[in-house]
Amino acid sequence: MAPERANEREAPALSAEVFSIPLREEKYIVYAPARRSAFVANARVVHFISQLEKGIFDAPADPDGSLRSLLRGLDIVDAGPETPPSAACHGAPQPVSVTLFLTTACNLRCTYCYASAGNAKAKFMTLETAKRGIDFVAANAAKRQAPYFEVGYHGGGEPTVNWRVLTQSFQYARAKAAELKLELRSSVASNGVLSDKQIDWIVAHLGGVSVSCDGLPSVHDKCRLTAYGKGSSHRVIRTLRRFDAAKFTYGIRLTVTADHISTLPDSVEFLCSEFSPASIQIEPVYRLGRGAEAASAESDEFIEAYRVASERAAAHGRQVHFSGARAGSLLNHFCSVSQDNFCLSADGNVTACFEAFGEDNPQAGVFFYGRPAADGAGYVFDHAVLDHLRSQAVEKREHCRGCFAKWSCGGDCYYKWMAATGGGEFNGSARCHVIRELTKDQILEKIAAAGGLFWHEPPTCPACGGPPHGSC
Repeated sequence: MAPERANEREAPALSAEVFSIPLREEKYIVYAPARRSAFVANARVVHFISQLEKGIFDAPADPDGSLRSLLRGLDIVDAGPETPPSAACHGAPQPVSVTLFLTTACNLRCTYCYASAGNAKAKFMTLETAKRGIDFVAANAAKRQAPYFEVGYHGGGEPTVNWRVLTQSFQYARAKAAELKLELRSSVASNGVLSDKQIDWIVAHLGGVSVSCDGLPSVHDKCRLTAYGKGSSHRVIRTLRRFDAAKFTYGIRLTVTADHISTLPDSVEFLCSEFSPASIQIEPVYRLGRGAEAASAESDEFIEAYRVASERAAAHGRQVHFSGARAGSLLNHFCSVSQDNFCLSADGNVTACFEAFGEDNPQAGVFFYGRPAADGAGYVFDHAVLDHLRSQAVEKREHCRGCFAKWSCGGDCYYKWMAATGGGEFNGSARCHVIRELTKDQILEKIAAAGGLFWHEPPTCPACGGPPHGSC
């Protein structure tokens, strides 16, 4: 008989933050997010691990050492200290990406528009404002020896309405990239109501488009109306067909209202069978702007509809995505709000958030952290505001401390919970429930894809895909 190894006799030391996520029939997912490890277990295994958390080794519960071997293989025990995800910015911002909010004007009047576009007098960014932002990020890219800089077009309206500034700023950015021998990356978020001339230009010049489309024409036309109160689906469908004919890369953003949850699977089926999007992002309606009084779509009904929609998409070889569910990612922030996100309002001031796109926004004081410098170049930053934004990491959120989804959700959207609480203490939301349920689905999918017994992947650097090293 082979001699028993010493480490099989010794008490294992827990080396990971572990969550036990209940399933049905006395089953649990044992999940160590920072180790990117998970498996399905029974109550006996969960009790064994909970005892280890208390410093108690229940040897009779694992008589042959097989459980200890599994936990060691997954780096859950005896693997040394784990390193939770951490990303923090310091000093003066040096972004290499700028998002230009070209206008608050819009050719649509969507019923749930977070920006209430068209309700107030429109603002339009000038070319000089766009150039200043481009100069700033291009110079930063050169200084940091980055291989590229990025220019994105977004905003509290439809960016293509300010067409002259969009096209001329792009030409300026392209010339600047050539001058500095850098790559230019550029994209636009659009409602898809575009002319043939605009479609041709986008295909010829930009790297990608995110198109807002709510799926079935009957659904889209109830929510996404033109300024004249007519449905816009026929225009969007024409745009998507033109993109497909050109083999152009685009994604679809689908917003789900409470009264259209039941149609979500059919909407995804329609998009997958009729078009070729690179991605489909599905979001419950944001209760902001014109959607502030909308019924919540963050519900169990949405979760079930999303699951069916995901199956429909998979049958077409595609995936759907929801912004808060990103199992396998290791992040301490939801988006770049805490990472010196650099966006310019139509007036040229600096905001970290796409939702806080204008200086009259109720949360502008929280998210606007810079303004153009008086000397005609660069920006002056409010470091008190900037430091507050940089501090919005999930490990600082008391409510998130015990949540298994925290290192992939990253604490969810700061703007949304600011709007919901008025700046008070965040105590969770219906969206948190959606995030946890869909993250749980993703963990189970990863276990199944890995062979059905367990999932384990070494952590990687989110910037370059290699081993974590902290230098990207």
